[in-house]
Amino acid sequence: MSCTVVVGSQWGDEGKAKMIDFFSKDADIVVRYQGGANAGHTVVVQGKKYVFHLIPSGILHPGKICVIGNGVVIDPEQLVKEMDDLKSQNIDIEGRIILSDAAHLILPFHKAIDSAMEEFRSAKIGTTGRGIGPSYADKCYRTGIRIGDIFDEDLLEEKVRLVLDYKNLQLEKIHGRKGFSIDEIMDILIKFRNTVKPMVTNTAYYLNEAADAGKNIILEGAQGFGLDIDHGTYPFVTSSNPTIGGALLGSGLNSFQINRVVGITKAYITRVGEGPFPTEETGETGNILREKGGEYGATTGRARRCGWFDVELLKQARRVCGFTELAFIKMDVLSGLDSIKVAVGYELNGKKVDSFPSSLLHKVKPVYEDLPGWSEDISRCTAIDQLPKNAQNYIEYIEKKTGIPIKVVSLGPDRENTIVR
Repeated sequence: MSCTVVVGSQWGDEGKAKMIDFFSKDADIVVRYQGGANAGHTVVVQGKKYVFHLIPSGILHPGKICVIGNGVVIDPEQLVKEMDDLKSQNIDIEGRIILSDAAHLILPFHKAIDSAMEEFRSAKIGTTGRGIGPSYADKCYRTGIRIGDIFDEDLLEEKVRLVLDYKNLQLEKIHGRKGFSIDEIMDILIKFRNTVKPMVTNTAYYLNEAADAGKNIILEGAQGFGLDIDHGTYPFVTSSNPTIGGALLGSGLNSFQINRVVGITKAYITRVGEGPFPTEETGETGNILREKGGEYGATTGRARRCGWFDVELLKQARRVCGFTELAFIKMDVLSGLDSIKVAVGYELNGKKVDSFPSSLLHKVKPVYEDLPGWSEDISRCTAIDQLPKNAQNYIEYIEKKTGIPIKVVSLGPDRENTIVR
């Protein structure tokens, strides 16, 4: 048995999808364990780009089973569209997608409330408006609709009426928006049931049986450590746990079954939306990183904020998640920079901060060290010793500062632009 958890170590958009696709060649099962259609996972195979929002990135490898676990909130219309898109590209998905009967559903009123709440806030969170937070909130309110509910139509209608009465009241009386009818919500759910019925099962049981049978399993998260609702830069976070705890809760596997935790980290840092970002570069260098790295959201198209590598952010992610190794992504974007900054710590009011702060991150000042850059195009390198010496030194420097071995280096978006050390 081999169970690998892949976790974003920064603020999301680290390149998890590419690495999941890369690791999937050796897997039997790939599991998405949290988040929803707010995540855009991009994979490039032989120059062709694929963007996934809910289906695990391993679907591009023939024969791999893809599981959407109980920790995911699923937009029925988005999932069906994604499956149809794959079929239209002649990707065989028959019998390869399994859905948890305990996964919660996102419905139109969740998305309406999400956008209404963002308008209502004086300090914007930067939500994608995909209904993620309101669906997770209903899960905690214990009024959520789960996939397993759609197979008992009488009980389903009773549950929908209960939640819809409250949501319509909220939309109409508080936000001045039009509500939804029971018929349009039930129509979405019945159509979804007819499409996915053969795919639904108790995935916690399925995955435990697979692990006991010696199957190789990869757990895929969305977003990244810095957006974790418990450990991230609250309130500028997602509504779930992208970290190791979320992997266990969102899949039903247990900690004794996990033997590898891979932190995916960019050679620089990006962030989408609002929230503190100590190493952000708002000048010309930030623009260079954004344009060279194609740093625009796969889900929203929004420009990502860009900045220098942050050692303390990664060390805190390691403390929480227990990384056994790193995959180092987008080193090629740094080519052409004369000097590369790395934040090796923080100061607050002129004093050294010994750990990643749970609050006041917006007030810290990064302490930088400067490393020499390189001018060569490294995107076609196929071995570490082909990299310029300064690029090799940068990898070794990050290893030394973070205390985590870098086992994989990515030099471009395609599968082939990957070096295993």
